[in-house]
Amino acid sequence: MDQFQLGAKIFMGGGLDDLLAGRRKVLIVSDRFLVDSGKVSYVADAATRAGAEHRVFSDVQADPDIATVTAGVGLLLEFQPDAVVAFGGGSAIDAAKAILFFSAKQQDVRDVLFAAVPTTSGTGSEVSRFAVITDREKEIKYPLVDDKLLPNAAVLDPVLTVSVPPVVTADTGIDVFTHAVEAFVSTAHTDFSDAAAEKAIKLAYHNLLEAYRAPDNLEARQKMHNASCLAGIAFSNSGLGLNHGMAHALGAHFHISHGRANGILLPYVMSFNAGCIDGLTPTAKRYAQISRLLRLDSSSVRQSALQLIRTIRSSMDKLSMPSTIKDAGVLQAEFEADVEAMAADALADRCTATNPRPCTKEDIVRIYRRAYSGKLF
Repeated sequence: MDQFQLGAKIFMGGGLDDLLAGRRKVLIVSDRFLVDSGKVSYVADAATRAGAEHRVFSDVQADPDIATVTAGVGLLLEFQPDAVVAFGGGSAIDAAKAILFFSAKQQDVRDVLFAAVPTTSGTGSEVSRFAVITDREKEIKYPLVDDKLLPNAAVLDPVLTVSVPPVVTADTGIDVFTHAVEAFVSTAHTDFSDAAAEKAIKLAYHNLLEAYRAPDNLEARQKMHNASCLAGIAFSNSGLGLNHGMAHALGAHFHISHGRANGILLPYVMSFNAGCIDGLTPTAKRYAQISRLLRLDSSSVRQSALQLIRTIRSSMDKLSMPSTIKDAGVLQAEFEADVEAMAADALADRCTATNPRPCTKEDIVRIYRRAYSGKLF
């Protein structure tokens, strides 16, 4: 039996004041940069206008780890907020999810409002039941998947993304596209997740480059915010795939940002899933459908799938992103020393379970090596 779940109430262009009305204590989960730059005032001032006391937990770093979550749980249990607002990128939102999730094991937090205010357009974490927590000692990322991780509300305000550096716009934008593509070909996709994924793909394809080149274009920024949110809705219901499993392992071992790791790997994983090297698979037809959606299709399924893969590779170049693991600054000796362990981690990753093509550890090692050298087909 298939299911499709919608969780967060989505506010486009603002709405935080309405959400916080009547709240007494607001815990803001963010990162040091947003606090030091004063940007966290977007939430703090809204709390003040609502007459609420607020505290800021700003220990979140890229790829939040177990220690960060533990510290956040301690603050939540001490402060006893009736609202938690995650303010930042995917790391801040994932940290807030994990803090609430583990706090719930010690006290009842069902009446605590959980709102997510993304400042980048990438993860879709504001509407997904996924969070990723890192164990730095083991160099492993653990995806948490649970309906309890869903925020109650998401505020999509494009103004918050205008000052994001172009490199972050590129990395997070490719992350959006990867989410949507993986959701569309996932073994657990449905007509409903397909609808969200298709719209996210179109919005990202038509607006990412503009948001990258013209940061002040609020229309393109809002469209990318919407694309990120729609992709989050899609993959939260359908799951993801091997690309994310491999990106989690690559990021944990070599500290490559999540979106960038996804973008580097995407053409190579798609080539494997489509069977471009060893014989077409049914997934090639799904990629051909995306090609038709973007008006990239050709005379055959194979050519349509190839055209989509090549277009993604070309888009990476236009966004000044590396197209190989080598170009991302990973030395070959270090890569070869870790590739077997990365493949094992990727195979065990929960995201890999819904990949459309079954794979072995040896398959994953081969894909990593192709992604290192740049051998696409």
